[in-house]
Amino acid sequence: MKKIIYLFVLTALFFACKSEPHFVLKGNIDNSDSVTFQLQKREAGKIVTIDSAISKKGSFKMTGTVEYPDLVQLVALNTPYRTTFYLENSDISIMGTLDSLFNAKISGSKTQDEYASLIASGKPLSEKYAGLVQEFQAARQANDQAKQSEIQKAAEAVAKEMTAMQKEFVKNNPSSYVTPSVLRSLSYEMEADEIEAVINAMDTNVAKIPVMKDLKTRVEGMKAVSIGKKAPDFTMNDVNGNPVSLSSKFGAKLLLVDFWAAWCGPCKMVAPVVDELAKAYQGKIKIAKMDVDQNRQTPARFGIRNIPTLLLFKGGEVAHTIIGAQPKASIEQELKKLL
Repeated sequence: MKKIIYLFVLTALFFACKSEPHFVLKGNIDNSDSVTFQLQKREAGKIVTIDSAISKKGSFKMTGTVEYPDLVQLVALNTPYRTTFYLENSDISIMGTLDSLFNAKISGSKTQDEYASLIASGKPLSEKYAGLVQEFQAARQANDQAKQSEIQKAAEAVAKEMTAMQKEFVKNNPSSYVTPSVLRSLSYEMEADEIEAVINAMDTNVAKIPVMKDLKTRVEGMKAVSIGKKAPDFTMNDVNGNPVSLSSKFGAKLLLVDFWAAWCGPCKMVAPVVDELAKAYQGKIKIAKMDVDQNRQTPARFGIRNIPTLLLFKGGEVAHTIIGAQPKASIEQELKKLL
C-alpha cells in the first residue's frame, strides 16, 4: 500500500512539474539550415540571452519560462536578420523566410496579438507621417521655407493623432503587457499627474514589472521639479573648472538652464537660439548650460526625460519647462511671460 501511495505522489509531482507555466517556441524559417537562432531581451541596459537553437532544415525549438510577457528579439546569428515579438508562457510558432525574418508570422502569444493589432491600427498614420518627412526633406533641399512650415504643421497634426490613438490604447487596456511599453514612450510628452493616473488604473500584476517601477520613479522626479516647487540644488564646474552651485545663480533675474549633449542634433539647433536670447536679454536673464553626459545624476533629479530641455527658474523655483527644439519665437514668448 505504501509503495502504491509513493508511486502516486511521484506521478502527481511529475505532472505538476510538467504543468508549470513555460513557453515552447517552434520556428520554421525557410533557407535557415544550420543557422543558430538566439532569443534575446534587454535587461538593465544589457542584452541577455534567453535561449538558443540550431536550425535543422529550417526548423528549431526553444523552451523556457518567463516571469511575464516581455518584448524579445529572435536573432539569426552572423546575419543581419531578426524579428521582435512578445514572448510569454505559451506555445508560440514563428514561420517565415530568413531574409525577411522581420516579417515572420507569429502566433500563439496573446500579448503579441495585442501588439500586432496596435501596430496595424496605427499603420495609416505612420505611413502618412513618413511621407511628410520625405516631403519636408525635399522642401529643405529646395530651401522652400514656406513649404517647410506647411509640412511641419501637417506633421505635428499627424503626430498628435498618433499620440491620441496610443493614449486611447493605454486607457482601454490596463491589463495588457503591451501597455507599459506604450506608456513609457508616451511619458516623454505627459505630465506627472497624467502618468500617475494611468499607473494607478493599471492591473496589479502589470504594474509590478520593471518598466512600471521605472515610470513610478520618474513620476517622483517630475513632481519634485514641478512648476512652483523649490529647485533642488546641485554643484558643477563652470568652463574654467570652478565649482558653481545652482542656488548661487538664483536672484531677481530669470535663470535659464539648457540641458544638452554633444551628440544631440536638436540641441545644436537650440544652442544658437539660446545664445541669441542671452544677448538680447542681457542683464534680465542668466544663462547656464549643462552637458548631460558629464553630469548624469543631475538631469534625473530634475526629471529630464528628453533633450534639449530648457528649465526656467525664478526666485529659486521652477517656473517653466521647454522640451525639444522649439522655435526662437516660442522660447522668447515664454521668457517674456516670466520677466
